[in-house]
Amino acid sequence: MVKVTLVKSTIGEVESVKATVAALGLHKIRSEKTFEDTPALRGQIRKVAHLVKVENV
Repeated sequence: MVKVTLVKSTIGEVESVKATVAALGLHKIRSEKTFEDTPALRGQIRKVAHLVKVENV
C-alpha cells in the first residue's frame, strides 16, 4: 500500500500533470489517498513527483 499526499499546487503546471493529479483523486493541498502499489500507479507518481509526497503504508 502507498499513501500519496498532494503537497504543492498544480497552478502553472501543464494540463497533463493536472490531469494526472486529478486521476489520482487529489484535489486540494494536503489531500491524501491510499492505493495498492502497481506499476501503473508508480508511473503516475513519477510524473507528478515534484507535487506529491509518497509513503509506504
